[in-house]
Amino acid sequence: MKHTFLAAVSALALLSVQGGLTAAQAADCTIPVGVVMELTGPAGEYGQAGAKSVEMAFRDINEAGGVNGCKLVTDTRDSQSQGNVAVDAATQLVQVKKVPVVIGGIISSVTIPILTSVTAPAKVVQVSPASSSPTLTALGRDGKTNGIFFRTITSDALQGVAAAKYAVDQGLKKLSIIYVNNDFGVNMVKEFSRAYKALGGEIVSATPYNEKQSSYQSEVTAALGGSPEGLYLVSYPVDGATIARTWISQGGPQKFLLNDGMNSTDFIEAVGADYLNGAYGTSSGTSPTKSTAYFNENYKAFSNIDPSNPAADRSYDAGAIVGLAIAEAGSQDPAKIREAIYKVVDPNGTPIYAGKEEFAKALKLIKEGKPIRYEGVIGPVTFDQYGDITGPFRLWKITDGKVTTTGEMTTDDVAKLQAQIK
Repeated sequence: MKHTFLAAVSALALLSVQGGLTAAQAADCTIPVGVVMELTGPAGEYGQAGAKSVEMAFRDINEAGGVNGCKLVTDTRDSQSQGNVAVDAATQLVQVKKVPVVIGGIISSVTIPILTSVTAPAKVVQVSPASSSPTLTALGRDGKTNGIFFRTITSDALQGVAAAKYAVDQGLKKLSIIYVNNDFGVNMVKEFSRAYKALGGEIVSATPYNEKQSSYQSEVTAALGGSPEGLYLVSYPVDGATIARTWISQGGPQKFLLNDGMNSTDFIEAVGADYLNGAYGTSSGTSPTKSTAYFNENYKAFSNIDPSNPAADRSYDAGAIVGLAIAEAGSQDPAKIREAIYKVVDPNGTPIYAGKEEFAKALKLIKEGKPIRYEGVIGPVTFDQYGDITGPFRLWKITDGKVTTTGEMTTDDVAKLQAQIK
């Protein structure tokens, strides 16, 4: 049975009069949080990992004592990687289930319609673990989010710059681009192209594609014109594998630059490891903390999913921040939860890490009215007024079927490069 905090407080008062609250009765108090994830469709691999990560964070908080005597529970819906489906799911969660927070989506083409059609008008907090489109920042800057949106991933405005520098450093100076024709793909290519050309790179062609096609032969044929040295593929694992196989079969050079979502065992297995030894990529990086070690040691046993999945680490952090913020707010009022999100990552607070013991410490400090700083799996984060974070970028390469880290671009590195190319 679900209760609001007000109902829970009333029940507590009544039970205290009647002789006290039993453990079994306290366990009935639950706080639902909406989760809209891409469990199926092109981004299904990420959404499945993201949903499990949120569940794990809530489990850890619940085992630490729960939130104000109540248990956090997820009400999870599948967006099917489609914006219209996501809007229907989020509407049900917000308007009917009255959840105070929605976690999701994973991809920007799902997250943006949820935000503009559902959460922002209703002033319900939304936290995306992995949507990186610069459009989300622009919506906040234009006053269209009601200040309720947050994300635990850096913007593509930064990743595009990092990818351009990495490509040039690896000798990839003449590329064709094939990219998914949605908000994510368009913005990633825009930022990459600006930086890549400024650094001396040549873009032979830029070809958009629509998702879920049975064949991408025409797109690949167009991209091969002009004799590129390699392909910058901005995609998701399923469609991306089809495009890469077509590129290889048509004689395209086996040199690839890949976006963060292509850091995927499914993609590597579908294409074939032997064809990807010349593949490079960038991802939002981490600044390792005790939380990182905890997550890497425990996530696989909980989820049966590899912790290196691009959405896994930052989805745990999204769940942890939301859970701690509800505790800090002492309420299911979205406005109070929004303010509390900033408070649980207070730079002046006591450092708190992932896991049951650390969350128990955090909940105690919150009850005592003391500030905390959750230092997550992806590292310590702070949110600006638009809900954005900054952070490093991981540089990686596929070698013998394994993704290996080759280096990192720090936040300062990216900022200096941004200033250089303007």
